[in-house]
Amino acid sequence: MTLLNRPDEELLQRFAAITGERYALRTDEDKAPYLREWRDKFTGSAAMVLRPADTRQVAQILALANCTRTGIVPQGGNTGLVGGQIPDKSGAQIVLCLARLNKIRNVDTQNNSMIVEAGCILEHVQRAADKAGRLFPLSLASEGSCQIGGNLSSNAGGTGVLAYGTARELVLGLEVVLADGRIWEGLRTLRKDNTGYDLKSLFLGAEGTLGVITAAALKLFAKPARLETALICIPGPREALELLHDLNAAGGQVTAFEIMPRIGVEFVLRHVPGARDPFDEPHPWYVLAEVSGDGAGVREALENTLMRGFENGLISDAALAQSETQRGAFWHLRHGLSEAQKPEGGSIKHDICVPVAKMPEFIDRASTAVRQYLPGCRPVPFGHLGDGNVHFNVTQPEGMARGAFLARWEEMNAIVHAIVMDMNGSISAEHGIGILKRDLLPGVKSPVELDMMRRLKTAFDPLGILNPGKLLPKLLPGEEDEAK
Repeated sequence: MTLLNRPDEELLQRFAAITGERYALRTDEDKAPYLREWRDKFTGSAAMVLRPADTRQVAQILALANCTRTGIVPQGGNTGLVGGQIPDKSGAQIVLCLARLNKIRNVDTQNNSMIVEAGCILEHVQRAADKAGRLFPLSLASEGSCQIGGNLSSNAGGTGVLAYGTARELVLGLEVVLADGRIWEGLRTLRKDNTGYDLKSLFLGAEGTLGVITAAALKLFAKPARLETALICIPGPREALELLHDLNAAGGQVTAFEIMPRIGVEFVLRHVPGARDPFDEPHPWYVLAEVSGDGAGVREALENTLMRGFENGLISDAALAQSETQRGAFWHLRHGLSEAQKPEGGSIKHDICVPVAKMPEFIDRASTAVRQYLPGCRPVPFGHLGDGNVHFNVTQPEGMARGAFLARWEEMNAIVHAIVMDMNGSISAEHGIGILKRDLLPGVKSPVELDMMRRLKTAFDPLGILNPGKLLPKLLPGEEDEAK
């Protein structure tokens, strides 16, 4: 691919003229919030941050960038965890912030669809659907700040995957600006369209490397008549899996099934304001389960399942939400898990997926392996047990220097990922690849898969201006000639 250009002052003025000077950020102070992700693992530098007002301005920016070989880094709410939204340290790239593209263009209750712009905050999309009497089921801990364009570009998962699928499965159509500035107007709201390649799928999970999503047509669902929530105390992940099977067989739809270890709950109680333990004594593990359905029998079925769980030794205690406030308190514990780890020191992250049936074995093997590698480290495995995705995070030993612990990131990743691959799993379940896992792909993708991915990149972005250095691993010596 052609080497990218470092924009000079004249070129920066041309970019600024597209958005207007007010929305072309140049000072270090103005650019700072866009150059660092919230965990401080990835930081970068940028020549400018552009905040376009609409799709037309995005198209003009990309057309100019393509003509001048200027690197563009698309960014949504800057909540990503793998560095895909952060520019490199060269200072030559331009951050393209989509936050001003924040309109709800249409809500169609008869078609159960809505069209929203990429900069819409996820929580606002949820509220718009709710106001129309519908449900948009994508739900994440960061939903108050993450943007739907970023959610789709990273194929976000969240707590509703068990019932509704990942972000990819919630999309009917897209509007995308291509690298050369052309606009693909693919905002179709059809359930069936068998007219060739499914182009929208190419951009979902592509992390802005093939095009910039500017709007999306999303699926809406009927709101469940009843939604019952329970926080359940269990001995361990094996019992959690048995409980999941029992809930699936009891009637109603299991719409969330989240596992939390006691150590994670303790972190939340210590560090997250408003968190409260609903039980009188600690328990080794917890499950936050939600079951939905159309009739009053949903709660009865859940209560009967929990009662059998007590009798069979699967459950040691449980609390059923009696109000929306109590339900919110239960979810506050779950959503606080990511935030609460930071005050405890360094945390080495793993976003993995294994077959659901193998999840208890994975947690046991990985916990044992990291403790053997670094005695005193504190595994915090939590997340979406129902769909096989757990965030296997490891907090530093108490008293160890944060930097010394984080210096072991790659070694610990290698230990955990080896177990994942032995169990036919994935090293990235819902957070994407970005920078963090880019160079791990050759170990988990076949040469054929990597070649197909590179061919797509070359076809859609021949000059390599879109999110340079993200997702695709660098070519190894000898591969350059083959790629030409």
